[in-house]
Amino acid sequence: MKDTVLMTFEKLGLTQSILQTLMNLEFTKPTPIQEQAIPLLLEGHDVMGLAQTGTGKTGAFGLPLIDRLQREPMLAAPGEVSALILAPTRELASQIANSLRAFAKRSPLKIGLIVGGQSIGAQANKLAKGTDILIATPGRLMDHMKRRSVSLANVKYLVLDEADQMLDLGFIHDLRRIAKAVPSQRQTLMFSATMPKLMDDLAKAFLKDPVRVEVAPPGRAADKIKQSLCMVERRDKAAALRAFLLTLHEPHAIVFARTKHGADKLQRGLEKAGLAAAAIHGNKSQGQRNRALDAFKKGEIRVLVATDVAARGIDIPGVTHVINHDLPEVADVYVHRIGRTARAGADGAAITLCSSEEMKLLHAIQKLLGMKIDKVGVPSEASVDGVSSWFADNRPAQPAAKPRANTGGKPKPRRPHRKGQRPAAATGDGERPAGNNPKRSKPRKAMRGRKPSSRPKAAA
Repeated sequence: MKDTVLMTFEKLGLTQSILQTLMNLEFTKPTPIQEQAIPLLLEGHDVMGLAQTGTGKTGAFGLPLIDRLQREPMLAAPGEVSALILAPTRELASQIANSLRAFAKRSPLKIGLIVGGQSIGAQANKLAKGTDILIATPGRLMDHMKRRSVSLANVKYLVLDEADQMLDLGFIHDLRRIAKAVPSQRQTLMFSATMPKLMDDLAKAFLKDPVRVEVAPPGRAADKIKQSLCMVERRDKAAALRAFLLTLHEPHAIVFARTKHGADKLQRGLEKAGLAAAAIHGNKSQGQRNRALDAFKKGEIRVLVATDVAARGIDIPGVTHVINHDLPEVADVYVHRIGRTARAGADGAAITLCSSEEMKLLHAIQKLLGMKIDKVGVPSEASVDGVSSWFADNRPAQPAAKPRANTGGKPKPRRPHRKGQRPAAATGDGERPAGNNPKRSKPRKAMRGRKPSSRPKAAA
C-alpha cells in the first residue's frame, strides 16, 4: 500500500507528512477530481470544480489547503483566520471539519467549526485563539462578524463548497458580504455537484481567471446507480414506499420528502410498519439531527427520511438505496439526491415514486439525464410477506410503560367546581347531564309585552 500511495499521491506534489497521513488512513489513490484539482490548487490557481457527489471533493480542496498552510512560517494570529470554508448546512460543515482534522492530524494547524445550534459564546472563545482553517455556515459566520468575534482581514484562501445549494437556500447576500470582508488578494476555490446557470454569475464575481475542472458532465448520475421509476398516485405513495422497503432484507435507505411535515408523517408510518426509521429536517434541533445520523451510520435505524436541505452533503458509506417519495422541484437536485448511494465506487439503487401531478418534474429530470428511467411496478403483497418477519425480529425495543401510581383502590378526587357552578350529577362518567348548564341555571324572564308601535295603522 505504501508504494501505491507514494506513486499516486506523491506525483500530485503533496508533502511527505500528508502522504504518511493518507497511508495511515488507507487512501490508495486519488479520485479523478483530486487528480486534476490538487496540482492546480498547489500552483495557486483559482479553481471551479464540478463533480458528481461522492467523488472526493473534500479531499480535492482540503489536502492542498493543508499542504500550503503547513509550508507557511506563521500560524493564524489570535482572532484571525487563514483559510475559510463555507458550506450550506451544519451536517456538511461538520463532515468537512472531521475530514480535515483527519488529514491534518500530523500538523499543528488549528481547525475550527462554527454552525448554528451551538453556543455562540463558546465559539467566540475558540475563535479568539486564532484559527488556521475555519469551516462555517454563512448564517452563523455573519452572526460572529456582527459581534466582531472574528476577523477575516487576513484570509488567504476562500472555499465555497456546494455553492449551488447555498444559492438555493438564499445565501447569496451573505456570500457577497463575506466576500467583501475577505481580502481581494486571495485564492478562491468553488466546488459543486451541479452547475445551474446562476453559478456562472457567482463564479465570475468570486473567481479570478479560474481553471474549470469537470470530471462528470452536469446532470449525469453515477454510472453504478440502478435507477427505477414507479408510477403511483399520491394517495398510494406511502403504501408503495413501505412495500419497496419491505422487499429489502437489510435496507440502509434514505427517503426524500418535499416538506418537513411530510418527512415526519412518513417516519411515523414506517415505524408503525415495523421499520426502524428517523427523520431529519430544518425543524429538528442539531442534537436530534446528529443522533439520527449517528444511529443511521451504526445501523440502529434502517431508514432515514430527510428533506433536501437537511440531507445536503451527507456522506454515509453503505447507503444501498435512495427513494424519492416526492420528486424535487429542480431537476439538478435529483442528481444530488441519488448520489447519496453508490459512493466510493460501491453499487446502489434509486427508486422514484411519481404521481400524475408530477409528470412535468419527471420530464425535466429525464431531459437532464438524457435518458428515460426504467419503469417498475409496486412489489406484490406475497413478496412483502416473505421478508417482513425480519423487520419484526429487528424492530428497536420500545421503552417500558411507566407504572401507574397505586392509589390503594381509592377513587380519584374530583376537581372542585368553580364558584357559582353546581357539581355534575352523579352519572358515573363524570359528565354533566344535558341541559344542566350553570350559565343558564336561572330561567329567562318572561316578556311582559311589547311596546305599542309608533306607526299608524293602515286604513281599512
